[in-house]
Amino acid sequence: MNINEFSKRSGLSQHTLRYYEKIGLLPDIARNGSNHRQYSERDMVWVAFIKRLKETNMPLADIQRYAVLREQGAGTEPERRQLLREHAQKLEDTIRREQEHLNRLNEKIQFYEKCRDNKQSA
Repeated sequence: MNINEFSKRSGLSQHTLRYYEKIGLLPDIARNGSNHRQYSERDMVWVAFIKRLKETNMPLADIQRYAVLREQGAGTEPERRQLLREHAQKLEDTIRREQEHLNRLNEKIQFYEKCRDNKQSA
């Protein structure tokens, strides 16, 4: 599929796709006879994974490192797994902190609801 269709399907702008190619996140994108990019379903799966990593706040440098290892192929699985484990741990820590923040906010909301209820009953 061409860059326009891939952009629409992936939800990434054409500019972002070109940038990802430039920084090595999308290496070896096929080209047709007119030298236009031709993306595959495999590229779509990879871009979806990149988006997931970005949405979970993995630093771009770590995503780039993962992409390099991915391109190197077999034998790099332990390093890729370690990168993902470290990121998963950071994500779990963030979720715990955010859950604690949410709990404190809900406690404060309940406090104000009790204040409101006490005023209404008086």
